[in-house]
This record gives sequence, C-alpha cells and structure tokens, in this order.
Amino acid sequence: MATAAAAVSNLSLRLPSALPFTVSFPTRLSRIPHAPLRRLRTASSRTLAAPATSEVPEAEELRLEAESALEWGGVCARLADFAATAAGRAACGEGRVPVGQSREESERLLEQTAAASLLSAPLDFGGVGDVSAVVAAAARGRLLAVREICGVGGSLRAARGVFDQVKSLAEEMPDGRYTSLLDILQGCDFLTELVKMIEFCLDSNLSMVLDRASERLGTIRKERRMNAEMLESLLRDTSVKIFQAGGADSPVVTKRRSRMCVGVKASHKHLVPGGIVLSSSGSGATYFMEPRDAVKLNNTEVKLSGDERAEELAVLGLLTSRIADSRTKIRHLMGKILELDLACARGSYALWINGVRPAFSDRDNSSESDPSSAYSVFIEGIRHPLLLEQSLGIAEESATTEATEVGQQQLSEDHPVPSMPVPLDMHVKNDTRIVVISGPNTGGKTATMKTLGLASLMSKAGMFFPAKGRPRLPWFDQVLADIGDHQSLENSLSTFSGNISRLRKIAQVVSTDSLVLIDEIGSGTDPSEGVSLSTSILKYLASRLNLAVVTTHYADLSRLKAVDDRFENAAMEFCLETLKPTYRVLWGSTGNSNALSIAKSIGFDQKVLDRAQEWVEKLLPDKQKERQGLLYGSLLDERNLLESQANEVASVLSEVEDLYNEIRLEADGLDSRVAALKAKESQKVQQELKSVKSQMDLLIKNFEVQLKNSKLEQYNSIMRKAESATASLAAAHQPTEFAVSDGENKSLYVPQIGDKVYVEGLGGGSMATVVEILSEDGSCMVQYGKIKVRAKNNKMKLAQRDTKETSASSSAQGKGSRAQKRSPAGTAQTGSVSFAPAVQTSRNTVDLRGMRVGEASHELEMAIDGCRPYQVLFVVHGMGTGAVKECALDVLRSHPRVVRIEDESPLNYGCTVAYIE
Repeated sequence: MATAAAAVSNLSLRLPSALPFTVSFPTRLSRIPHAPLRRLRTASSRTLAAPATSEVPEAEELRLEAESALEWGGVCARLADFAATAAGRAACGEGRVPVGQSREESERLLEQTAAASLLSAPLDFGGVGDVSAVVAAAARGRLLAVREICGVGGSLRAARGVFDQVKSLAEEMPDGRYTSLLDILQGCDFLTELVKMIEFCLDSNLSMVLDRASERLGTIRKERRMNAEMLESLLRDTSVKIFQAGGADSPVVTKRRSRMCVGVKASHKHLVPGGIVLSSSGSGATYFMEPRDAVKLNNTEVKLSGDERAEELAVLGLLTSRIADSRTKIRHLMGKILELDLACARGSYALWINGVRPAFSDRDNSSESDPSSAYSVFIEGIRHPLLLEQSLGIAEESATTEATEVGQQQLSEDHPVPSMPVPLDMHVKNDTRIVVISGPNTGGKTATMKTLGLASLMSKAGMFFPAKGRPRLPWFDQVLADIGDHQSLENSLSTFSGNISRLRKIAQVVSTDSLVLIDEIGSGTDPSEGVSLSTSILKYLASRLNLAVVTTHYADLSRLKAVDDRFENAAMEFCLETLKPTYRVLWGSTGNSNALSIAKSIGFDQKVLDRAQEWVEKLLPDKQKERQGLLYGSLLDERNLLESQANEVASVLSEVEDLYNEIRLEADGLDSRVAALKAKESQKVQQELKSVKSQMDLLIKNFEVQLKNSKLEQYNSIMRKAESATASLAAAHQPTEFAVSDGENKSLYVPQIGDKVYVEGLGGGSMATVVEILSEDGSCMVQYGKIKVRAKNNKMKLAQRDTKETSASSSAQGKGSRAQKRSPAGTAQTGSVSFAPAVQTSRNTVDLRGMRVGEASHELEMAIDGCRPYQVLFVVHGMGTGAVKECALDVLRSHPRVVRIEDESPLNYGCTVAYIE
C-alpha cells in the first residue's frame, strides 16, 4: 500500500486536457443473450453464411461456407451454454471457437479438454468481466469512471484467483493431470501492483475515491468536514432562534442553489438581518435565506468541493493512464482467461454428450498388433452432435417438467421427444482417397458426410465427440464442402453452374492434408455428361488431397473402385421389408436409390409406380436385378454373421479385461497391505517394549526400595519375589499356547455340545462354544459372545472338551457342573492347566469407572468374550458407591468362562482379578 500511496502522493490539482497516449484497441465483444438452441443456431448460421466480400480470400470464404453447411455454428452455440465468462459466451455464440492451426496445437487443445473433464468441480470465474472496451477507452484517452477502473481491478484480481485454483488442483494431484490447464496461465503477469494501487485509491463498493488516494485529497476532505460542521452548527442555531421567535413552524436547515440556508416565513424575514434570499416556496409564504455569517462558510464549502473534485479527477487520470500503459498485458491475460474458460466449457460439453477423445492418425504408421492402424479413419458408434443435442435437450426439459398430465401433454405438443440418432461406423483404409457413398434418398448419405466433417472440426478445436472406444482420424488443415443448392439469380448461376463454380474454387485451394465433402456430385445436368465430369474431377482430386467423401446416385461412379485402388464404396442400408432406411453404412457395398420403394412408402399412386416398374424392367439388362438382389442379400447375411461373431469376441474380451483388472488391482494392493501390516505390527511391538520397560523399571525401583528397608534375613524372600515377578512379566509377553487336544484332528473332528473350539473367520485366539449339532449337513451352531453362527466341522478346531458340561442332560445338571467348578472360596479346580501370569497390562485390563451399571455390564461381557483362553483379566471398578462393583462381581460369578476371581486387596483397591478359561 505504501507503494500505491507514494505513486499518487504528488498528483497535480487539475487533470491535463489530454492524456499522453493514443493507442488503438479492439472493440468490445458483443454479448449474445441466452436463447433457445434453435435461435442461436439460426443466428450463428446466418452470420457464417453472410456473403463474402471481395477482400476475403477464397480459402477463407470456402472455410466459412463449409462451416455454415456443416452447422458448426450450432455446435459452438451449444458450447456457449457451458462457458462461465461473458467473453467466452460471446466467442462461442459468434462461432469464434479457436481451431488448431497445426496438429500440435489441436493435440494441446485436446489435452486441455481432457484435463478439464477430470475436474471434480467447475472453476470459479466469478469476478472476471469483459474489460476490453474499458481498456480500449483508456487507450483512446477517455477518463475512466470509478466503477470502470474498479471493474478492471476486480477482473485482474479474479484472474489471479482462477490461477490459484488451478495451481492448488495441480499440487494436489502429482500425476500431472491438470498440468495442461496450469500451463495456460503459467507465466502471465497478473499486474499485482496495479491491482493494489486501484484498491488503495478506490472503494469498489461505494464507487468513490478514498481519502488516502493522495495527501492533498485527504487534507481537502478534512477541511471540508470541519467547515461543514461549523456551517451546520451556525445554521442549526439560527433556525432554532427563528422557530422560537415564531418565524417558522419548525427549525429548517436545507440546501438551495448548492448553498446551505434556513427556512423562514416571509413575514418574519427580518429575523435574518443581512441575509440573502436564495429561493422561496411555491406559495411564496416561506423564504430560504442564507444568513450573513454563513456566506463565508458557504463560499469555503463551494471552493473545497471544487478542489476535491479536481483532485479526484487527478487520481482517476493517473489510474486511467496506468491501465492504458498496461493494455497489452491486460489483453494477454484476459485472452488466457478466455482460453481457460473455453477449455473448461469443452470439458463440460464432453461430459454432457458422453464424448470420447479422438486421436490423430498417420497413414504411414500401421501396426500389425493394432488392426485399426490400417485405417486412416476408424470411428465406431459416432452420433451426429446436433441431432444428439436435440435428443439430450428435450430429455432434460422432460425431466424438469412437472410430472402432471397437463405438463406432459403440453411438452409432447411443443417438443415431440426425438429418438436418439443412429450410431454410425466409419472405416476408411490408409490407401483410400475417395469414398463414394450411394443409396436411397432420405437414407442418410448427407448426414453421414456432415457427421464426418463435424468430427474433423471438433477434433481440430480440441472437442470430444460422441462415439465409442478411441476414434482415429487424420488432422485436416482444411475442411471444404460443396453441400446444398448454390443457385443464385443475382449472379446468374443455375444449380449446376453454382456447384461447378464451388468445385473449381475447391480444386484451387485444396492441399494434401485437406478433407473435401461433395454432395450429389455432377447432378443437375445430363447424366452421361455428369458422370464423365464427376469422374474426371474425382480422379484429379485423388492425387491432391487427403480424403474426399462424395454422395451420388450414379452407379458408374461406384464402379471406379474396380479400376482405381484409391476409390472406396459405401452404401446406406435400406430395409426392403419396411421400405424404410436404417441409416447404417455398409462399407465396401454399392447401394440402390430405391426411388420406387420410397415413392410407395410416401403414398404415391400405385398405378404410376407399376408403369414405372415396367420401364425399369425394360431398361435393365436381363436378370440383372435378380443377381443384384441375391448379391445384396448374401452381403447382408455375411455382415450379420460377422457382427454376431464380433459381439461374442467383444464379450469374451470384456470378461478377460475385467478379470485382468481385478487381478492387477489385487496385485497392486498386496505390497501396500503387507507394508501396512508390518508397520502396524512394528508399532505394536514398540508399544509393548515401552510397556515392558516401564514395568521393569517399576520392579527394579520397588526392589531397590525393599532392599533398603528390609533386614538381612528377608533378602532371600525379596529376591525370590523379584525373580518371580520378572519371570511373570517375561511370560506375560510370550506367545500364548492354546490348549488343543492332540487326539483331535481338524478334518476328523466330531463336535459335541459344550466343546470349546476355534472357528476360522472369527479371529485367531478367540474361542466359541458348540451349542447345537446340525447333523444334516455336517455343521453345528456355535456361540461367540452373544452371537450365534453356523460353522462347518472342517472349519473348526477343538480347543478344549469339558466332559462335565457335555455329559449334562438338563439345565439343572449344567448348573450343578458349573457349581462344581468353583469352591466356596472362589478358587477353581483347574487341574494341570496353567493361566497366564497375573501381571496387569493395558491389554488385559478393562476400566469400568465412570460408567453406568448397564454400560459396565455390557463392557465387561464384551471384554470376557474377547479374552484368549486361560487369560487373566483385571476388572477396574473403583470404590464409589459400590453399584458398579456389585454389577461387575455378579457378571463375573455368573459368566461360564470365569473360573475364579480374586477380590480386591489392600494393595490393589478398586480392582478384581478374573481367570478366564
């Protein structure tokens, strides 16, 4: 802020008559209001189809006409719906979406689109405005208003915010997926000093120049405030005196003719001696007078107000000149923001149409491992983008319409829901230069050609298109088209001469990397001459372009494939049963026009059709129709067979890929799981070591204290106790050996009720009890804590068999056997079985202090169920009121796994020791 304050501290009082810069700047981008897709498409198409002037080169004129014929403006208009900035929407609405001028540039645009489609949330472009007109006005010398300067500063700050968002995303994802987006704004000058100066001098919320903008401005405003206070005090006192003297109904202080004054009745004007009448009320009953003492103060107010305005203009002049000086950097930065906005719009559009990223093919790079590399164009399942947009748009409108009968009826009347466009497969081999598409009228020949043209333009512009797999097509430097009727009465052009004139221009500008689309070549003239001229044109173009796609009804053009390998045929399928086209492309086939069938389907007079059929039979050679029908049928059968086999192979391939991915994921995660398990075990060992060390330190400390305080004859006893405690501590941290009967075998084990078993899947070291035998399937029910589960015999391992419990035949006998297990003193008849050392650790202690009785009971039962066999459990219940203690003792006395308990001792208050079998 100090830098900004210093920059404006020596401002001149008056703004110079003209700023010292006159630089031209592009005009402001016009904003197109949001409108339905059809109106946007029509407007943009009319713009692109405007007649070219003589100054426009032929190549540029042909490019604009091709984009108009392919309805490129419609795709751009839909892309505008996904743009976040006004400049982005204007660029898309006017069809000015950037198209790569080289293959490398198009691949960079595709990489940006791929990165934008991976964004988890849209970038926030809030605050970024279209400031091109403001910067241009500053460059022309016009003084900018406060709001305009604040708009420039806000846009620059918002641009920096967008960069920070992308940078944060790139740092969070080290795989580099957002690097292409970050590179757009990398190296841009965000004009931080200019932004700080604007924010230091101006208040964007109040649209005013701040006092700190210059030292003189602060002084002027301070003097003005002091003068205003004096003037207000004087006028307030004068108005009160007038009111008290009956010269006014109430004290009135107001402003007239930019001067402060008081109100007084006309009959009492003598109460303001020497005052100046500035104005009067409409009735003339009240005069607004400036007291004599207020004249000097009012003059000072007027002078200071003028000085303040002059100083504000000087501040605005300086900021305007700074913006004009930085016009190149601002224009570059806003251009980069527009590029990023369009990249994000392309990503959102790709997600909306479920588009896939295309790849550019090379005719010379073919691989045996990749069958698609033998094709320069290999696209499967592509749908025409505009037809798909109509289906998606109507579907969205249907989803948002209220689900009522009236709403559904109105929607069906206004927007009949169209079906999804038929997906097309396009397979053009590397050595093919001319593709001749034949088939019936309304069969989809032109739509197929337009789909390929739009796919080429979209891939050049970095846009994904709706298709399957990974489509491949060449990068075309030009997309030229002769589609539609170019008849012009103004230029004396017939339909045929208009088309030939267009073909002449195309032949002049075409290059070896161009795509040419020609609809109904050679039509509009004598068929024989049309065929001859079309053949000559196509052979001429075959050696001068990358690919040409033409549609025709001339059968002779389809026969060029037999004499020239650069030609390929394709036909639009026509169903003879339904007399309707299927809109599918049959590559390598020749199609019929099916004019009579189509005429019949639209309801033409049958008598006329019969007479036409007679003429067809007379004109055709003998049995040619029959042979052609048989050939066509065999081709269809072969294609159906190949399709079914391809579907089976694709299904098997999909299953293999799923299995491979599953195995790969398991393999990838195995190392990480092993490492995590090792780390976890290592952490447990470290914690155990720390616990053992602390307990050993305590034993040593107690041992030393006892040695100091004991007599000589007690040393042996103390030594034995210390050795016993040390041995117990060491044994407590040895792996527990489970009491498993050697005579039982896992595979031959026959369970009995009451057996203690280990069940696979319940966790190692945790025993369950057999409670029911299910003989029908070799399984049994086991109880693990409060849970009963069903387990098979081969999934269990015997831990211990209690002969007393298994021989019990009634609940009374069961209780009697459990009673035999405890002596009156609470000691257990454990025989030769040894329990773990009675050394308290964090792992064998359950703390019930602070719990309610119900909570304590549940926690204790869970702890007992989770104990390993022959483990010692320390139950800490505290002293308190004794409720928790009584609850704990009741649970311990009644639980079947508790062999015996040791009540609290003077050295261990509030803790009961339980021995768990």
